[in-house]
Amino acid sequence: MPILYNGSTQEFHLQTKKTSYIFSVMENGQLGQLYYGKKLRHRESFERLFHVEATPNTACTTEGDLVFSLDLVKQEYPAYGTTDFREPAYQVLQEGGSRITDFVYQDHRIFGGKEKLEGLPATYAENDGEATTLEITLYDKEIDVEVRLSYTVFEELDAIARSARFINYGEADINLTRALSVSIDLPDSNFEMVQLSGAWARERHIKNRRLVPGLQSIASTRGTSSAQQNPFLALKRPETTEHQGEVYGASLVYSGNFLAQIEVDHYDTARLMMGINPFDFNWLLKNGESFQTPEAVLVYSDAGLNGMSQTYHRLYRTRLARGKWRDRERPVLINNWEATYFDFDEQKIFELAQSSKELGVELFVLDDGWFGKRDADTSSLGDWFEDKRKLPNGITQLAKAITGLGMEFGLWFEPEMVSKASDLYNAHPDWVIHVPNRRMSHGRNQLVLDFSRQEVVDFIYGLMAKVLRDAPISYVKWDMNRYMTEVGSLGLPADRQREVAHRYILGVYSLYERLTSEFPHVLFESCAGGGSRFDPGLLHYAPQGWTSDDTDAVERLKIQYGTSLVYPVSSMGAHVSAVPNHQVGRVTSLETRANVAYFGAFGYELDVTMMTDTEKEQVKEQIRFYKENRSLIQQGQFYRIESPFAEDGNRTSWLVVSDDQSEALLGYYQVLSTPNPGLSRVFFKGLNPEFEYAIEGLDATFYGDELIGAGLQLNRYRLSEHPADFSSVVYKVKRV
Repeated sequence: MPILYNGSTQEFHLQTKKTSYIFSVMENGQLGQLYYGKKLRHRESFERLFHVEATPNTACTTEGDLVFSLDLVKQEYPAYGTTDFREPAYQVLQEGGSRITDFVYQDHRIFGGKEKLEGLPATYAENDGEATTLEITLYDKEIDVEVRLSYTVFEELDAIARSARFINYGEADINLTRALSVSIDLPDSNFEMVQLSGAWARERHIKNRRLVPGLQSIASTRGTSSAQQNPFLALKRPETTEHQGEVYGASLVYSGNFLAQIEVDHYDTARLMMGINPFDFNWLLKNGESFQTPEAVLVYSDAGLNGMSQTYHRLYRTRLARGKWRDRERPVLINNWEATYFDFDEQKIFELAQSSKELGVELFVLDDGWFGKRDADTSSLGDWFEDKRKLPNGITQLAKAITGLGMEFGLWFEPEMVSKASDLYNAHPDWVIHVPNRRMSHGRNQLVLDFSRQEVVDFIYGLMAKVLRDAPISYVKWDMNRYMTEVGSLGLPADRQREVAHRYILGVYSLYERLTSEFPHVLFESCAGGGSRFDPGLLHYAPQGWTSDDTDAVERLKIQYGTSLVYPVSSMGAHVSAVPNHQVGRVTSLETRANVAYFGAFGYELDVTMMTDTEKEQVKEQIRFYKENRSLIQQGQFYRIESPFAEDGNRTSWLVVSDDQSEALLGYYQVLSTPNPGLSRVFFKGLNPEFEYAIEGLDATFYGDELIGAGLQLNRYRLSEHPADFSSVVYKVKRV
C-alpha cells in the first residue's frame, strides 16, 4: 500500500517508489510534518522523528505547558496567530473581524484512484490502481467550517499531488484571504532555490540563489502565470548537480496569479509554500459554498535536477496532458505568421501550403489576420468570422482546399481579448475587465474580456465552435497577448471584486473544457505572447505550448533547456524560422536552427516559397529525419548534459534515450567558435552500459559504458568541416 496509517499514533506514511512523506496528528489536533525525502521502511511508530524542547522567548499553545509551541514544530497546513509566527498556508476572516482558527483532525479516508478537482485542471489516474488518495478532514467547530486536505500518491510515477478544499457549513459568511495549495516544513535551510525567470523572448531562464533568513519568493500579479516567473521552484542542496544530489520540486497546476515562497526562520528551518497569490485576493464563502485550491505537484529526487525533471516529464506527459493527442506523434507544421504577418490573401496562403506540402510538412496553420477587418493589431479581436476581403471563399473553403492537398489545417484564435475597433466591443463595452470611471490601459491595442462572466464565455464559445464545426480544422493555436490591469468586473458585487482574477482563469478553463470535449480530434496549442502562460494548468487541455516568440536558435538553447526543468519535450513548440532572426537579428545556419528545434514539437515559421532549391532539399531532409525520430524525441527520456547557463555557457548538449535504451539522439551546440581548442568530450547519459552502439556518420562502434564513462571526443568527430560560430551536430545512436 502506498499510503499506510498507524492508528495508535495517528501517523500517515505516504510512499512512492523512491520517496517517503510522513506526518501525524499532533497533541493539539493539528497536523505535524515528520519527514519528506528518500524512501524509509515503514514502522509501527515514527514518534522518534518528532521532538520539541522548551525554548526561551516563545509562546506555547496550552496553559501550563512550556514546551509545545507551533513556533518550534514542523507542520502540514499551518494557521495564523496561534504561536506560529511564520506566514500561514491559509487565513480566514470571520464576521466579527477575527482571523484566528483552530482546524483540528476529524477523520480521513484512503481510496484508490483520484477524484477530479471542481473546475480546475489536475493530474489524473486512468484506473484506481495507478494512484492512491488520502483525504483528511480538518474541522473548526467555532465557525463550522471544514478543510479537506487531499494527497494523491502516484507510486510508480514517483510524485505526490496536494490540494485543499474549504467548505462553509456555518450560517455566517467567511472570507478566505489566503488559501495556498501546499506547505512543507523542512528541517534545515541548507538549500539553493532554483527558479525559472525571464521576460518576453527570454522565458524560463534558470536562476539559483542560496536561501537566507527571511522570505524569498517568486510570484505573478499579471493575471497569468507570466513570462517573468513560472509557477515552479526547486530546493537543491548546494552540491547537487544535474545528475546527483538531493532536490525537492514544487509545481503548481495553475495559470493565474500565483505565489511560491520559502521562509527561513530563526532556527534555520525552511518552509516552502505555493498557491494562488494572496495579493489582491479574497474569496467570499456563504453557507454551503466551497472553495477548491489548485493542485501542487511535489517531487523529491536524490538523482539531481535531471532526476526530478524526468519525474515531472513522465507525469505531465502521461497523466496531466490528456485526449487524443496525448500519446500521438505530433504533426510537422508550418505557421504563416513570420512569412506574411497580416499581409496575405487566399492565393498566397494556398501557395505557401502547396510549397510546404512538397517539402513534407503535414499541417498548415493560418495565424493572426484572417477575421473581421484585421490588417494590423489595432482591430477586430472578438469578431471571429472570416475577412472576405482576404478570404472571399471563407475559412471553410480554404481549409477544404488545403486538406485536399493531403495536409491538415489549423487556425489561430485569441479568444480572451477584444479590440475597441470591433463589432463585439461596440455591442458589449461592459464585457471587458475594467473599473468604471477609471482609465482603461491597453496592451497591444487590446482589452481583456471578462471571462469571470458566464455570458461572455458562452458567447466566445459559440463563435469558436461555429468555425470549428463548419471547417475541417484539426489544430487550434490559442493565443493571449495581454496582462490584466484595472482588474474589476461589472458582473460581480463589491464584496466579490477580489475574486475576478481567479474567476477569469476558471472561465478560461471552462472554455477549454467545452471545446476540447466537443472537438476531441483538434490539437490545441497554447500560446501567450510566446511563453507568458506556459504552465501545467494549460498543459491539461493543450498538450503542447508555444515555448517563446523568440525563434533564434542560440536563444532557444536557454529557453528550451530551462523549460525542460519541468516540462516534457513533447510540450515545447519549436520552429525553424527565417534569418536574420526577427527577434534578435542573428544569422544562424538552417542546420543549426533545425538541430535545436528537433527537440520539441517541430515546425517551420518562414516563407518556403522564397527558399532556394538547395534550402528546400535541406528542409526535406530535416523533415524526413524528424519524422523518423519523433517518437523517440517526444516519448523518450530527456537528459540535460551541458548547460547554456554555465559560467562559460558556450556549449550546450542534451540527449533523449528510448525507454528500451536501444536508440538515442544527442544534440550538441557551440555558440562561438574557439581558436585552437583543446581536447573536449561529451559524456552520454541513460545508455545501457552493456549495449554496443553505432553512431550514424561515424565509422566506429562504442559500448554504452564507453560513451558514458569516456565520452565521445569531439575534436576527432568535428561539428563541421570548417569551424564556425553557432555550429551544431545531432548524433543518432542505435544499438548494434
